[in-house]
Amino acid sequence: MPVIPRPPFDPECEAALSQLTVRLPSTVTDDMIPAIREGAAALFPSVESSIGDRPVDIEHRTIPGAGGAPGIDISIMYPRGKSSGAPGVYFIHGGGMFLGDRFLGAEQLAGWVDALGVVVVTVEYRLAPENPDPAPVEDCYSGLVWTAANATEIGIDATRLVIAGESAGGGLAAGTALLARDRGGPALAGQMLIAPMLDDRNNTFSSEQFDGVGLWDRRINLFGWKALLGERLGTESVSHYASPARADDLSGLPPAFIDVSSTETFRDESVAYATKMWAAGIQAELHVWPGGFHGFDNVAPTARISIEARAARTAWLRRIFG
Repeated sequence: MPVIPRPPFDPECEAALSQLTVRLPSTVTDDMIPAIREGAAALFPSVESSIGDRPVDIEHRTIPGAGGAPGIDISIMYPRGKSSGAPGVYFIHGGGMFLGDRFLGAEQLAGWVDALGVVVVTVEYRLAPENPDPAPVEDCYSGLVWTAANATEIGIDATRLVIAGESAGGGLAAGTALLARDRGGPALAGQMLIAPMLDDRNNTFSSEQFDGVGLWDRRINLFGWKALLGERLGTESVSHYASPARADDLSGLPPAFIDVSSTETFRDESVAYATKMWAAGIQAELHVWPGGFHGFDNVAPTARISIEARAARTAWLRRIFG
């Protein structure tokens, strides 16, 4: 089989990638999930160490699920001492639909609280395959509804509420924004989609380029989607709330920030989603970072493109919040 040419990794990112001692296996089966979850959890710092010495407080709550669903755990990060009328970020974690928890990415969230004075709500949605679609996106929507309804009590100005997510969480954030539009709220000031997992069809050129390459390749991506969708994977019975790239109409959505790497599976579907937003008259800011593998800024935080990527996200939030 011929090798498909691909852009090179950024040297700093490639060096960090080569030093990783633990990676997802090239082939995953359902029986491997518990061990993979346990191993992945051990790799990430605790939420307390992620916050570090920043002036950030955190509170944990359980809120009602919708329609008889189990309660949903959330955590709320505040500027120390709390404040009223602060901008809000509702965050959805990554993990390919079958991994992770609401503290994945907490270091970046704590940085936003510290730098911008925002209140962050991060949600623990149910994971696949034990809880297939639509459970994850419905949990995310329920958490957003709760956040908007309780905005004053937790110190958020509901008119300045942004939804954000990374990887699988980016796809869920896009799907939740579509649900909010179609169900008449809550209103969102913006949506931040970080390397989002948007398209279960896995038929882009970049998904072919990054097969067996990087941290999240074509094969593990297909496994994540299969965990979420089961036998519906790739069929016309998949909802655009689960796979937002399938949405025909993106009108009426809030402005978006979308970032992705030139050297990862999600590149082309992210670019296509931004293009579709522009065609619908929606403002979208798109960044394609040259040479960063999926999740590069978490693995190589001191790389120049990692610093620039995180600065761009913070700058966009600052503009959205005014």
